[in-house]
Amino acid sequence: MTMELEYSSSLNGASFLLFELKQVIKLKQQGLANDEIRKKVKEENLFQFNNQGRINRALPSVMKRAEAIDETFASLISEGSIEMGKVLNLYAIMKTDLLFFEFMDEVIGEKLHNNDYLIEKKDINLFFTSKAEQSEKVASWSDINVEKLKRAYMQVLYESGMLRTRKGKELDRLIIDERIKNYLTQIGDGRYIHAMGE
Repeated sequence: MTMELEYSSSLNGASFLLFELKQVIKLKQQGLANDEIRKKVKEENLFQFNNQGRINRALPSVMKRAEAIDETFASLISEGSIEMGKVLNLYAIMKTDLLFFEFMDEVIGEKLHNNDYLIEKKDINLFFTSKAEQSEKVASWSDINVEKLKRAYMQVLYESGMLRTRKGKELDRLIIDERIKNYLTQIGDGRYIHAMGE
C-alpha cells in the first residue's frame, strides 16, 4: 500500500507510540472500523494519556501507522517480541513520515553502513538545513517547530533502541528478525531495511 506523502512535522505530537499502536491494531483485528476505533480510544482512554488534547494529537498518526501495516506485520506486532514491535513501529513511522524516512535513510542508515556510531547535533542540523533548501514547506517551519522535531527524531531513535541513551550520541544497530527482513524484501520495501542500517 503506497501513500502519497509530503513533508510533515506531525512527529512532534506523536513520537514513538508503540503501546498505542498495539491498542489500535488489536481493535482492527477485532474487526472495528476506523471511526469506531477512534471513538473507543477516546471514550475509554485506551492510550492512558492524562489529557484529551494529547490523544487528539497522537491518534491521527497512530491510525495512519496502523493503516500502513499489513496483517502479517500486525500479528507480529501484537504477538511478537518487544524488539520486533520496536522495529515494525519504526518501519511504520518511516512509511508514514517522508521526512523522517529521509532522515533515517540519509543520516542514520548512511552512518551505520559506514560503521560510524555517533549521531551529533551537526548531523541533524545539516539534514534540516538541506531539507529547508530543497523544500519551501520545511523552510516555512518556525525554528521552535524544527527544534521540537529534532528532539522528536532523537526520541524515536532512543525508543526504537537505535540510540543507546536518551541524551547520548551513540547509535546501536537494531537486531532485525530474519522474517521481517525477508518479508520487507518480498513486498518491495527493502529500502526501509537499508534505512535502518542493514
